[in-house]
Amino acid sequence: MTKRRSRGDGGLHWDDKRQRWIATASLGYDPSGKRIIKRGSGKTKTEAKNKLKEVLRDYEDGLAIAPADYTVERAVNDWLAYGLSGRDEGTVTACTILSRTHVIPALGARKLRDLSAEDVDKWLADKAKTLSTRTLQGLHSCLNRAIKRAMARDKVKRNVVTLCAPCPRARQDVRRKR
Repeated sequence: MTKRRSRGDGGLHWDDKRQRWIATASLGYDPSGKRIIKRGSGKTKTEAKNKLKEVLRDYEDGLAIAPADYTVERAVNDWLAYGLSGRDEGTVTACTILSRTHVIPALGARKLRDLSAEDVDKWLADKAKTLSTRTLQGLHSCLNRAIKRAMARDKVKRNVVTLCAPCPRARQDVRRKR
């Protein structure tokens, strides 16, 4: 007979419909009084247990559990809608154009928690082939501020954009000699 799990360790059961092991953990209550339950699943019992351990470890570390489907696009759009209040109209327009033209089409579909510093470095290096240094600085700034806002709202654990160089070497503009 299997051993009963300790209280607070969560639960583990087989779901016949999905043909997967399901791990559940109750993390308390939200402000409206509804129970917060997080789930993880896996093809094997060990895989499901590991996902449950990860959720519980994050909870014990005081990290909020971010939604798994929160994308870079949602973070950038949230920042454009609410993070630029009180800024000059020109600033808002410039950030919106940069974000909608370059950031969202290239990185928008990525899940925010899966975005890595390597992804951002490759993206900036690719943009450096066609854009000026100033534009690259603006792109880096927009993405950095959007993820910083998401981090403050517990949507992501850390801001990987701060780990990247603000701008790789941009294309060399043809300059007039004086």
